[in-house]
Amino acid sequence: MAAPQTTAPVAPFEPRTITVVMNGDVLLHDGLWTTAEIDATRTGRGDMDFRPLLADLRSLVSGADLAVCHLETPLAPRGGPYASYPVFSVPPAIVPALRWVGYDACTTASNHSIDQGFDGLTRTLDYLDAAGIEHAGTAATRRASRNPLVMDVNGVGVGIVSATYGTNGIPLPSDQPWSVPLIDIATIKRKAARARIEGADIVMVALHWGLEYMHDPTDEQVAVADQLTRSPDIDFVYGHHAHVVQPYAKVNGKWVVYGLGNMVAEQVTSVEGVYDGNTCRVTFRERPDGSFRVQKLEYIPTMITPFDGVHPMRVLNVPQDVDDPAFAPMRAQLVASNDRVAMVVTSLGADKRGVTEGK
Repeated sequence: MAAPQTTAPVAPFEPRTITVVMNGDVLLHDGLWTTAEIDATRTGRGDMDFRPLLADLRSLVSGADLAVCHLETPLAPRGGPYASYPVFSVPPAIVPALRWVGYDACTTASNHSIDQGFDGLTRTLDYLDAAGIEHAGTAATRRASRNPLVMDVNGVGVGIVSATYGTNGIPLPSDQPWSVPLIDIATIKRKAARARIEGADIVMVALHWGLEYMHDPTDEQVAVADQLTRSPDIDFVYGHHAHVVQPYAKVNGKWVVYGLGNMVAEQVTSVEGVYDGNTCRVTFRERPDGSFRVQKLEYIPTMITPFDGVHPMRVLNVPQDVDDPAFAPMRAQLVASNDRVAMVVTSLGADKRGVTEGK
């Protein structure tokens, strides 16, 4: 008599989830490194210490499974010379501060990527490598330019593809035209597909795009978002460059964050909103077929305090600080910033599609 057949029990499906936070432009003007010099005299950490500037975001950033910044400007050699707008060369002391706050990776493709030529571009990547910060976007070798960044985040593969609309009219290096990835739909889709091959369960596309100081996405942004979100290899699209917050929107069933605003900058302009920003926090959840979808999407308004010649600048987590007695003198400013960010983020109906404010 044949032995009875037995079937091994099937383990219940336990979906994996990860949280990712992204910020907008890290755009260092001279007032920011003056702030870092003032803070260094208090902390004793070298000639410049950017940690106090960013400290209010530390719990938010480090609390995510993956945190991504956008380093817009090239880094100078240690000791300088440093240069602010319009052609940047900024202190490398920002990099250990970004790592300390909790950033795991930075995108680097921007209109300022080659402000200091190919040498400045590669120097920037070297500083990030030395600090243990991954990077996506600009590339030091032709081979690297073809390979998307794919990271293991608690067992989940996350790919990031980064590109920019241009380089402010500065020609790409003649010997390294591949060093700065420009926005090209076919190329971005190819890189996203390659990220899948290399193990990415989730692919995010970060774009430096739009018109400066314009909250509404341009027709070009809308068209690019439409084309990219049709790709089965791309799960999420977000951007920066406008220096003001732009809306969140669902396009072809996928989320597009058109613009996160400045994370940190000191722009001298009468345009309202350049000192507002937001941290985007997205929770991805696995589905039974192994793909991931956005389970939760949050925006956390941030605000940059200006340098008044005495008090150093700070980047504040607005929802965290608005009712904190320590920030009582600034409450009206915090409330106004929060309201401006919320109005723009939800202007295309994101709140009706489940987007919420976090802290």
